[in-house]
Amino acid sequence: YVFLYSQVLKAFDYFYPSKGQQQMYKLDISWPKIPEYFTGQTFCVAVDSLHGLVYVGQRGDDVPKVLVFSEEGYFLYSWNDTVEMPHGIFVLNTATDSSVWITDVGAGKYGHTVKQYSPSGKLLQILGTPGNAGSSLNPIQFDQPAEIFVEESGDMYVVDGDGGMNNRLLKLSTDYKEIWLSGENGTGIGQFKIPHSVTVDRYGRVWVADRDNKRIQVFDKVTGEWLGAWSSCFSEDGPYSVRFTSDYKYLIVAQMNINRLAILAAPPVGIIGDCAIVNAIQLADETKPHLVDIDMKSGAIYIAEIGAQQVQKYIPI
Repeated sequence: YVFLYSQVLKAFDYFYPSKGQQQMYKLDISWPKIPEYFTGQTFCVAVDSLHGLVYVGQRGDDVPKVLVFSEEGYFLYSWNDTVEMPHGIFVLNTATDSSVWITDVGAGKYGHTVKQYSPSGKLLQILGTPGNAGSSLNPIQFDQPAEIFVEESGDMYVVDGDGGMNNRLLKLSTDYKEIWLSGENGTGIGQFKIPHSVTVDRYGRVWVADRDNKRIQVFDKVTGEWLGAWSSCFSEDGPYSVRFTSDYKYLIVAQMNINRLAILAAPPVGIIGDCAIVNAIQLADETKPHLVDIDMKSGAIYIAEIGAQQVQKYIPI
């Protein structure tokens, strides 16, 4: 009985931290060293924590679409070929090499694709048919794909639907074949209205920011089975971005329209339950945080801000 009681107390502590909690992160005002390199609207950011690199995707006419910085904030180089309107960006490190995945929502000849690049910007792989918006009849025919998350195994998860016809979560194998597909336009279980961001936890669960339904939905990564949803934390604004902290204790969620990063307690294995906001980072008005990424070594959060046209770095206190 004592053991059970202590377990219940532990669970209670886990989900409901004290209200007077101190801020968990502080702004790194030295990052980047020269903000003037941001010349467009910064939509996405990805951290290569193995090599200490930060990739930023930005949009605009006659601006470099991808900027590369060091984790200390020094600008290193940029590249531009075959990227039209970057929406999401992800860095994959394997035992042999690194690559950068970008979802492109442009309507021109490079758009509606998910593309793999070398770190220097060489195009390696195109998923989808460039320039052709897809219907959900064909798994790898995208219509404004929002974000991609790739596991070390090479399995990948794509949320396809930053607007457009498709509203779905797609799991692809290392040879880009469909393993499973979930979703269609709607408000029901497993349906989406603008699935905007995707990540995977260490318990084999896939987390999707179902933006316009103002909820996060959770799926089993092996089977695609629906496991639960969180909505009570998002009455003010839907979730735009989902990323786990480096210790997987918390889920960082960007809420663009209220200029906030919500820090949610991540549930232990087996229980989705309901969400609990344990802390928050309130950004300045009109900052508009769109997508975030986390350095899995240092724990730093990088925030791509459309309104402020910059990326900011927050470090754990």
